[in-house]
Amino acid sequence: MTDLQKWQVLSSQMLINHPFCQVRRDVVELPNGQVIDDYFVNIKPDVALVLPITHHQEVVFVRQYRHAVGDFFIELPAGRFYPGEESAEAAALRELREETGYVAENLRKVATLNDNPSKDTNQTHLFLAENVVKIGEQENLDVTEEIEVILIPLNEVFEKVTTGEISVAGTVAALFLGLSSSFMTWKF
Repeated sequence: MTDLQKWQVLSSQMLINHPFCQVRRDVVELPNGQVIDDYFVNIKPDVALVLPITHHQEVVFVRQYRHAVGDFFIELPAGRFYPGEESAEAAALRELREETGYVAENLRKVATLNDNPSKDTNQTHLFLAENVVKIGEQENLDVTEEIEVILIPLNEVFEKVTTGEISVAGTVAALFLGLSSSFMTWKF
């Protein structure tokens, strides 16, 4: 391995400081001495994403509109949280309950991923929830959330990934990591 060095932050300025969007402009000096005076960083809360599987070997997905791309997507239940205010586990259970009406008997951490570490500060915490059970309806949805709950048999999930029907990166990562983990007992 080579001796890689971190960049030196010479100064930082918050350009946008809104509860739903924070952007910082850093002036950085690279290890070779070059100064970049406009390196933009998106400050984002962490995300808890849960792979819920029912007793009947169905994955509980949500389908919702995503405005930035202007289309509907099938995803796993997920939501943002601030680690100083809530644990990743609590956020995963909360999002599962709020978005789907399901609760989990068991919740296991699968991984913590960095989605875009060149520009974004957040991490995505992936969880596997086994034997989830529907106990009610959706609740506490944000004004921007209109969510359809979809159950997909486990043996059909990977086909939907390969055809592009399921294409959100965090969802795909959670499916592959969660379903291939050594503690997985499901047959598909």
